[in-house]
Amino acid sequence: SGERIQKSSDDSAGMMTSEALRSDVRTLRQGIRNLNEGLSLLNVVDGALNEEVSIVIRMRELSVQAATGTIGATERQSTNLEFSAMRDEFNRIAKTTEFNGKKLLNGDLASNAKEHLTLQFGLDSEDVNLVNLNRKVNVTSLLTEAMGLNSLSISTQNGAAKAVEEMRIVVGKLNDIRGRVGSTKNRLERSLNNTLSTAENLTAAEENINGADMAVEFARLTKHQILVQTSSAMIGQANLFPQGV
Repeated sequence: SGERIQKSSDDSAGMMTSEALRSDVRTLRQGIRNLNEGLSLLNVVDGALNEEVSIVIRMRELSVQAATGTIGATERQSTNLEFSAMRDEFNRIAKTTEFNGKKLLNGDLASNAKEHLTLQFGLDSEDVNLVNLNRKVNVTSLLTEAMGLNSLSISTQNGAAKAVEEMRIVVGKLNDIRGRVGSTKNRLERSLNNTLSTAENLTAAEENINGADMAVEFARLTKHQILVQTSSAMIGQANLFPQGV
């Protein structure tokens, strides 16, 4: 089997240590899966935020265009239609972005949400081995109502001027969230690398304790085979003696 310890009588202390190491490795492997899932979740958030920022930048461009006094009423109305369509798309992304059934941009990932999403990846539940994603990223609701976007209209010059300033504020909020998401991703990646390294080291330690030394085992097997062959030869010679008397 390649394992030196098959039963407790082979090496009781070694078996206890080996089993403890195996348990730690299994725990760390689950932590690695947790960290990978956390990174996948944050990648979904990051991708959606990139889309939201692009939409808001376009909405601000339209606002600036509509705020110009030289634009005609018909063109301003057309611009306002696109502005409204962009706002609807912004709200759709905020409402539907999710990971494994958990909404990500509707406030469920905010620091003040009722339930928090916490990742555990170490051998115990100390704070150093936990990451509370709600507290780290604090993705407040990006629904247009919560962002104060529903009342905006660029169908008039004054309304467009107001929208220009509101869009500037929204871009700032989105970039703040993206910054928190980015720093949290970096933290998880460092934790993942460290956990992978620890798991590999513990696996090697367990193999050193429980793994059979193949050179030694081969020598033992060879010795056993020689003894068997010698014993068989002696028995064969003994069987010849009665015939020679």
